[in-house]
Parts: sequence; C-alpha cells; structure tokens
Amino acid sequence: MEPSDAAYEPYKPRSPEFRAAMDALQGLRQDLFHDAFAYRPLPRLSVDGPLTRRMKGRMREYAAWRAHAVIVALGLFAMLIATSSVMIGAGDNFVLGLLALVPVLLTMVRPVGAFWLSMAATPLAGVIGGGWDAEWPWLPGSFACHLFVLTIVAVRTRPRTAAWMWALTAVYGLVVENFFGWGHSGFGTNSVPMVFFAALALLAVTVWHIRREARQEVTAQQTVTAHERSRRTLLEERTTIARELHDVVAHHMSVVAIQAEAAPYRVENPPPELEKAFATIRENAVAALTELRRVLGVVRAEDYEAPDAPQPTLADLDALLANVRETGLRVDSTTTGAIRELPQGVELSAYRIVQEALSNTLRHAPGAAAKVEVSYVLGGLGLRIVNGPPPEPSAVKPSPGAGHGITGMRERVTMLDGEMTAGRTDEGGYEVTVFLPVAGVSEGEA
Repeated sequence: MEPSDAAYEPYKPRSPEFRAAMDALQGLRQDLFHDAFAYRPLPRLSVDGPLTRRMKGRMREYAAWRAHAVIVALGLFAMLIATSSVMIGAGDNFVLGLLALVPVLLTMVRPVGAFWLSMAATPLAGVIGGGWDAEWPWLPGSFACHLFVLTIVAVRTRPRTAAWMWALTAVYGLVVENFFGWGHSGFGTNSVPMVFFAALALLAVTVWHIRREARQEVTAQQTVTAHERSRRTLLEERTTIARELHDVVAHHMSVVAIQAEAAPYRVENPPPELEKAFATIRENAVAALTELRRVLGVVRAEDYEAPDAPQPTLADLDALLANVRETGLRVDSTTTGAIRELPQGVELSAYRIVQEALSNTLRHAPGAAAKVEVSYVLGGLGLRIVNGPPPEPSAVKPSPGAGHGITGMRERVTMLDGEMTAGRTDEGGYEVTVFLPVAGVSEGEA
C-alpha cells in the first residue's frame, strides 16, 4: 500500500511566496503582539552634546529629561485639540481629552502598547464625540494623538515596526470607511490624510534610524581602525627595538667570545683549568650569540641591514640638539649629576626618547621652545623633555600624527622596567618625564 500525498505534505518544499508570507506574519507577531505591553521605560538622554555640555548645575540635570518633556508637551497638545474641536458636554470633553493624552504618555513606558491603546481609543472617541458632521474615522484629537504615537513609537523601536503600524492604520481606515461609514461617504473622511501624514513622519524617522545606524557603524569602524593602528604601531616599535637590541647584545657577545678566545694567549703558561674555563666561556658566548640571532633575527625585514656605525648614546646628544636647532626649534639642555657611562641599552633608549620627544615638538608644536633635562641620579637616569605652546598665529600648521612617538617611548621604558609620564602642561605645552633604572650603580661608582 503506497502512502498518500498527505504523508509527504510536511516534506514538500514551500514556494518563495509562501515563505515570504510566513516570514511577514512572524515579523508582525514579533513586533506588535509578542510582549506588546512590556515595560520599556524611555531612558534619559545624554548631556554631552554641544549645547548641553555648556549647561551647569540643575539645568544640565533637567536637560537629560528633554525627550520626556517633549512627549508630555505633545500629549497636552493632542488633549487640547480633542477638548476644543467637538462641541459636547464637559464630561464627554474630558473623556476625549484623556483618550488623546494617555496613549501619548504611555509611549514613555510601553511603546507598542501605546499604539494598540491609540487604535482602541480612536473608535471610542468617535462614538463619544461623533456625529454625521464630524470628521471620520479620526476625530481631530484622535488624529493628532495617533500621529504622535506612531512617530514616537517608530523612534523608540525600529523601521519594520513602524511599517507594520502604518499598514494596520491604513487597514483600519479602509475597513471603517467602507463598512461603518454610513452617512460619511465622501464627507469628512480623513483616512487618506492620516495615511499620508503618517507615511511622511515614518519616512523621516526611518531616515533618521538609517543615519544613526550608519554613524554608529562608522564610529565602531573608526574605533577598530584606531585599535588596529595602535596595535600595528606597537608591533612596529617592538620590531625596531628588537633589531636594536639584537645589534647591541650581539656586539657585546661577540666581544666576550673574542676576548675569551684570546685571553689564554696573554698569560704565559696558563694552567689547564684557566684554559678550560675560557674555552667554556667562549663556547657559551658563541651558543648564546647563535640563539640570539635565531630568535631575534626573525624580526628583521628582508631589506633590513645592520647599521655600520655604532648605535647612538647620550654622548651624541649635543649633536642631536644641534641638528634640531638647525630646523628652527629653540631648545635648551641641562645635565645634572655625575656623568657616567651607562649600559648601552639604557644609553640608546634615552637617546631615542629625547629624539622622539623633540620630533613630536617639531610636528605638533611648530615654533615652540623646548627644554631637555638629563639627570644622572643614584640608581638610574632621569629625563625630562618639555615644550611650550606653539605661538599664535603660526605660519606652520601642526601635523596630526598617528601616535607612534608616545607608543615607542613607552615600549622602550617598559623594556627597561622604567617609569614614564606624558601629558599636557598647565601652560598648554607638553611634557615627557622618564626614569630608567640602572641596577648595580652605587654612589661610589657614580
């Protein structure tokens, strides 16, 4: 016995039209029926705008409630229209006013529920204040109330919800005019104006939603781009430091290996233990040098070449300052403490920090004066590079830069377990303060 076609019914593919209709019904249920009266209070607005930022005290606190104030004003306006447009008794007028006011106020806490309340209040208001000469199916107060509710709910939800509300409003107007509009046919009907003005309002709100989402996406993308740029800058600076570290340490390890190999020949008849010790030192130095080149050498670019000249130190600082002065920067230097030779890594990092700080001054504060202070203190080296504000007006415009300088300086300081602060001064300039510790430096050695 073969199975009937009904058995295969659940497995038959659905047509695109059927799936589109089912998706539409699912969207309608989710937007307007599921948790329609859920509590969704209207949040306070930000006070960081160009106007609210200038407010102070109570005024700034009240500015956060400006959206609530606008909704209350719209509700009162709809209530005023409702109570003054129909000439009936005071009690009925009061009821019409409430039917126009409450749905608008409800948008602040239950937006979708406010739409349904406005839909239900419209025929009720028509019964209370209706007549053969009244506008149909929306009385003036109901017209304003429903239009305000549609706009506010569209702002608070999303464009798809606004589209469903507009469609249901159009269907309501069509059904009421055709089936319950006895005596109003061709006179006083206002479904077309309602649908038209609601479409304009919802179109404007939809455009606003699209612009806001686009602006948020751009902001998020800019944040990601800035993060990636900062990360790339950090990696580039670490690569540069690793290259310099490779050159510095490789030089010293090569010197150790050569001296360990030559030391036995400088002593007449050295004992075997001494020769063995020097041989071990040389083997360890060569092994360390090989491992160093294997680990740190991978960070070199393919076109990178080791510098022929020795790496700069603080002894070359005067030449650096003279070179900077030739560009037009007024810079003074002060050195305090007992000048002594520091580890080459510290000397190189200190030189690079001063170099980058002065370069930042040239880029960001052209025409300003700068001062460099180098302090040889007990336990390390102190640096202070400070510049004043650029003169006003200045013929040279500051360069925006990408933040490489500060990132590179912090990496160097972190590598040496030092401390660094950088920020603007009270006078409008910029100050960089660095301390680089040097282990094993005593006062007597200083």
